[in-house]
Amino acid sequence: MSGRATILHADLDAFYASVEQRDDPRLRERAVIVGEGVVLACSYEAKRCGVRSGMGGVLARSLCPQAITVPPRMEAYAEASTQVFEQFADFTPFVEPLSVDEAFLDVAGAEHLFGPAAQIAQKLRTRVRENVGLALSVGVAQTKFLAKVASGQAKPDGTIVVEPGNELAFLHPLPIEVLWGVGRVTAAKLHDHGIDTVGDLASCERDGLKSYLGDHASAHLLALAHNHDPRAIDTNRRDRSMGAQRALGQKVRRREELRLEMLALAEKVAARLRKAERVARTVTVRYRTSEMRHETRSRTLPEATQQTDILVAVADELLLDLIDGPHGPGSRLGRVGCTLIGVTYSALGSPDAIQLALPFGDGGKPTDALDTMIDSIRSRWGDKAVARASLLDHKGEVAALTRPTALDSEAAEQSSASEPPDARQ
Repeated sequence: MSGRATILHADLDAFYASVEQRDDPRLRERAVIVGEGVVLACSYEAKRCGVRSGMGGVLARSLCPQAITVPPRMEAYAEASTQVFEQFADFTPFVEPLSVDEAFLDVAGAEHLFGPAAQIAQKLRTRVRENVGLALSVGVAQTKFLAKVASGQAKPDGTIVVEPGNELAFLHPLPIEVLWGVGRVTAAKLHDHGIDTVGDLASCERDGLKSYLGDHASAHLLALAHNHDPRAIDTNRRDRSMGAQRALGQKVRRREELRLEMLALAEKVAARLRKAERVARTVTVRYRTSEMRHETRSRTLPEATQQTDILVAVADELLLDLIDGPHGPGSRLGRVGCTLIGVTYSALGSPDAIQLALPFGDGGKPTDALDTMIDSIRSRWGDKAVARASLLDHKGEVAALTRPTALDSEAAEQSSASEPPDARQ
């Protein structure tokens, strides 16, 4: 370590809801819920009533009947995210994005220009508020892990600096849930053994933890409990996956309706894939039943691609595998219902890694050249300039993140991989 706390974790507060409150003065200081069928995000005023991201809309409105529900505006959130990251870049080139609303910054080399890291954190918060109109919470520490914990404790709209030498005094009184990798299942196991705080965990022997957590998890959590995190800021981080999802609410959906929704999602993410100059090899379809049970299907392709027709066809097959039961097409859908579907492309790589396709395939089938031309037309004339006939009247809102999701393995354990950014706050 450098001996100085120079790593910042900057995290926007209640991001989606804050953008809505910023853009509509009538929503300021009001309880706001983004998303109708399922809560994609909510303001702190709604959180105080018990509303949480991922909660069903009916339950959320029963907890907070005064809340104002608004549809998501993903383009507005993407634009706000870009503006915030421009502010980050004004202070340091060493920025590691974690998602649309948070990032790590290494400001060791910027202190001679802007002052100590604590002052940089305050200046950054002021700059984001003045130039973008959003509140930012910042944690400052010697390690990435502790900086992220500190920003969480600083919410909403605050700064916490963990000075060298005071790390364990700050960390050990906190609940074990602040540790990366401690989801509901792991937390329950730890609580069952009388381990409620990080300090409790730090005093444990590894052999004892291994008996109910396993070798890897026990080593990982003990290291964090002692603030051992040697990772540096990774400025070369690229998207690990790209995806989109749509909450469908409690309305009964027919088989063909779901296929149409999946077509819209799969095509939209394929366009984002090409815009980012990436190719994907694995397609994953997510499905949430009316019983709030999550199911997925995945397929890995023989070769990576960014071609819409291939990706759409695979996504459609995976969706049908989820909703078609043994008693005929759509039979399983009628039994369990569907409240959310999503698609993710992963195992991403560079287009240089695949063989270039000719403009037209055998039998005149479309290739990447056609996709590229369609993307170009839509970029200039709008999304509806060229569209599939079946999607001309489609008005579904798509929830999508454009920056990489941090700590995929930990997020998966906490069942938050499909949640919007506000779910962490």
